[in-house]
Amino acid sequence: MAIKSDKWIRRQANENKMIEPFSEKQVRDGVISYGLSSYGYDLRVSDEFKIFTNVNSAIIDPKNFDERSFVSVQAPSVIVPPNSFALAKSIEYFRIPRDVLTICVGKSTYARCGIIVNVTPFEPEWEGFVTLEISNTTPLPAKIYANEGLCQILFFQSDEACEVSYGDRNGKYQRQQGIVLPKL
Repeated sequence: MAIKSDKWIRRQANENKMIEPFSEKQVRDGVISYGLSSYGYDLRVSDEFKIFTNVNSAIIDPKNFDERSFVSVQAPSVIVPPNSFALAKSIEYFRIPRDVLTICVGKSTYARCGIIVNVTPFEPEWEGFVTLEISNTTPLPAKIYANEGLCQILFFQSDEACEVSYGDRNGKYQRQQGIVLPKL
C-alpha cells in the first residue's frame, strides 16, 4: 500500500471527480492553506458548525445520541469553548476509489494552537461530505475559520481491490450531505 502523489490526486479529481470542488493551489496570503499538496489534499471546513454544549445536561451516548448536546451555528468563524469540541462539514465532496483508503491528519497551524482534528478513514467507495470533529484541548476559547484549511487527507492505494467495499455494505454514513451525528 503506497501513499499517492499530487499527480495521482489531480488525475483522480479531474477524471473521476474524487474531490469536488478541487483546488490546485494550496498557499494563499492571509488564509490557512487548503488544496493539493505533494502527497495529500488539505480540505476546507464549511461555515456550518455544531458546537457541543452541556446546557441540557444530556448524556453522550453513541447508541442514543441526544441532538440537544449541540448548538447549530452558521458563520464565517466559530469559537470552540475550552476543553470542548465542535462538529463541522467539509466544503469538498469526496468519492473514494475501491482500492483506496484515506487517513486524515490535522494541519500544523491549528495543532500548534492545541486544536485537534479527528476524522475516521474514508473507506473504499465511501462518498460524501466529511463530518469533522474539532477538539479544543486548551483552557481558552479557540477560533476556527470557515472556508479555510482544517486538515489534510492522505490517500493510500492497495495492491488489490477489497472484496467488500463501504459502498457494497451501503454504510450508514454513505453519501452524507450535512453534519451527521452518531448513528447506530
